[in-house]
Amino acid sequence: MEKKCLKTKDNLWILFNGKEYVVGLTKAAQEELGEVTFANLPAVGKAFKAGEPLVEVEAEKAVQEYPTPLTGVISSVNEKIAEDIAVLNHEDEMTAWLVSFKEVAPEDFEAL
Repeated sequence: MEKKCLKTKDNLWILFNGKEYVVGLTKAAQEELGEVTFANLPAVGKAFKAGEPLVEVEAEKAVQEYPTPLTGVISSVNEKIAEDIAVLNHEDEMTAWLVSFKEVAPEDFEAL
């Protein structure tokens, strides 16, 4: 499968990589927040319904809670965040990914 187009919602980007739906901070979110200092990520295996709180990000300008853009189950989290939070401040927003989802209905992604 090929990568599907990148979608954005609520200052998060969502990318289908052929297997999982990856979610991360957009450049606009990075600029709005300033330097990120902490992120509270969900556990792998946790199920979410679209609109539920997904992640809380603390930064120099704000503390922001982001709702999940999709209904699905967390299949992985960006473990680099625990090692170095600066990964969420990276210029390449694809590096600033937070979590990935599995068990997502393709039509939910298409509807974004």
